Amino acid sequence: MATKSTRPLTPSQRFTTISTSKGLTRKRPEKALTEPKPKTGGRNAYGRITSRRRGGGHKQLYRIIDFKRNDKLDVPATVLAIEYDPNRSPNIALVQYTDGEKRYIIAPHGLKVGDTIIAGTKAEITDFNTGNNYPLALIPFSTKVHCVELLPGKGAQLARGAGTAVTLVTINDNGYAQIKLPSGEVRLVHARCRATIGEVGKGDHNKISLGKAGRNRWLGKRPRVRGVAMNPVDHPNGGGQGKSKGGGGRQHLSSPWGQLAKGFPTRRRSNRSNSLILVRHNGRKPRGKK
Repeated sequence: MATKSTRPLTPSQRFTTISTSKGLTRKRPEKALTEPKPKTGGRNAYGRITSRRRGGGHKQLYRIIDFKRNDKLDVPATVLAIEYDPNRSPNIALVQYTDGEKRYIIAPHGLKVGDTIIAGTKAEITDFNTGNNYPLALIPFSTKVHCVELLPGKGAQLARGAGTAVTLVTINDNGYAQIKLPSGEVRLVHARCRATIGEVGKGDHNKISLGKAGRNRWLGKRPRVRGVAMNPVDHPNGGGQGKSKGGGGRQHLSSPWGQLAKGFPTRRRSNRSNSLILVRHNGRKPRGKK
């Protein structure tokens, strides 16, 4: 998906870079595959703000995405449309199986209207085309995949954002696949977990520049005030005589509730999946690994 810049006739157009609609199907979403998405304004059931800086925004419908793709095995499907989804960074593809059922999937890079895809249980060397879904045990090494499961049958959890992909490194004798994530982390996933061939489309999504504050409000994002600009009663980094990088004192930057913002490890050491991580995103090996 390409991006385009506008002529700088106004201050907002001077900095605006948006994605084009080239290749997208201009139609309303499939009604049977949508459901309401009520606005919360960041409030919980008691009306208290639990997620700050949310509110307003354009009305949206939620598109139901098939992240599992395990109940239509070995049934071919034809791509009917490539559509925009306001709920996620990549585009989505509407596919129709030979029995007539329609579903949405994440649209990989290179998938076009009219292509045929399949979620299979067995594969030949010529079957690893973009959009096909297989267990990791059947996929060749060094293949780029996306929408990878963490647990067999749970549904895709890894590499679902625009332009992301996971590389399959190898499969060990214990039935676990070694994969490399976009962050550089290397971890183990069970070889029965399913993944889709190719990388997620709309790879230049990170080049988009909204250009003006109002476009953020359309997305439901309200203004953000820096903690160092607040008073001490409102934020730990507030107060001080004049500007201060540390918030008026020598304390570290933190959240309003004292959670350190920089350099503080947020992953728990008691996390059970720590044993599956071979190399962390910073290139270091976890404790106890050689």
